[in-house]
Amino acid sequence: MMAVYQTGVQYQMIHALALLALGAQERVSGKVTGWLFLVGIVVFSGSLYALALSGVKAFGAVTPLGGVAFLAGWAVLAVNALRKVQE
Repeated sequence: MMAVYQTGVQYQMIHALALLALGAQERVSGKVTGWLFLVGIVVFSGSLYALALSGVKAFGAVTPLGGVAFLAGWAVLAVNALRKVQE
C-alpha cells in the first residue's frame, strides 16, 4: 500500500507543478487545462490515498477517471500550444 500512496503523491506533485506553470502561461493553456488537472489530482491521487489508507478496493475503481482527466488536460494543453504557435 506504500507504493500506491507514493504513486498518488508523485502524480499530485507533478500536476501541482504543472498548475503553477499554467498560472504563468494563462494565454497558452486556458482555464480548461487547469480544471482538468485539478479534477485529476482530486480523483486520481485522492482515490489512491483513500485506497492506501483504508484498504477498501472500491476506491481503486475510481482512479482511472482521474487518469482520464490528466490525459485530457495534457491534450488540451498541447492543442492550445499548437494553435498559439501557428498564430
